[in-house]
Amino acid sequence: MKKSLFIIPLAAIVSSCGTLSNVTRGNQYAQLYEEKPITLLVMPPINNTTNVEAKEYLYTSISRPLAEAGYYVISPMLAMEVFKAESAYDAELFVDAPLTQFQKFFGADAVVFSEILSWAKKGFGIETTLRYFIKSAYTGQILFDRTCELYLDLQVRTESNSALAQLVSLAASAINTATTEHIVAARKANYYIFRDIPRGKYSPEYMKDKDVMAEKKDITARVK
Repeated sequence: MKKSLFIIPLAAIVSSCGTLSNVTRGNQYAQLYEEKPITLLVMPPINNTTNVEAKEYLYTSISRPLAEAGYYVISPMLAMEVFKAESAYDAELFVDAPLTQFQKFFGADAVVFSEILSWAKKGFGIETTLRYFIKSAYTGQILFDRTCELYLDLQVRTESNSALAQLVSLAASAINTATTEHIVAARKANYYIFRDIPRGKYSPEYMKDKDVMAEKKDITARVK
């Protein structure tokens, strides 16, 4: 099947803590390399916050980085229609259940779960903590598991130290925070989580990145 190609701008990094681990991707994601999943099914996020819209923000932005990493991702729009028709919208019902039904119905090799642990505006920015884990549709084993605590810094800074300049900067920061769509935070968090995933069949790096040093499973990032 033909895979769509996307170009995504890299997030401007302010700081990233605890990035590199002491193991290679081949060791950290050994089961994923062994199973070699090609087709992924993305489940609706599990929302553990009071932000009811966070689920939609995240779900609409998950497929892109996975497709860029070389995987065939089943259309989220198509999958959502099926989930709703089959009363399968609540992904938490399937976390510990056999996933073979998704392999038979969708042809998925693995199922992508996401969990929203926190999601809120804080200061002049958006703070979110997300966990992603990918489970084999055949064995139910976890092939990939990462957590990202991300702060999207929306503060507008000025080089001038005058009182007026600082006041204007504060006002601009407040407006920027109020008007920035949460989807931006979701996209950047997804970028950080999936940038370490072993490349899929449709990537030129497929099965060639085993010796790349893996990142830590739990990461913290501050981005603009």
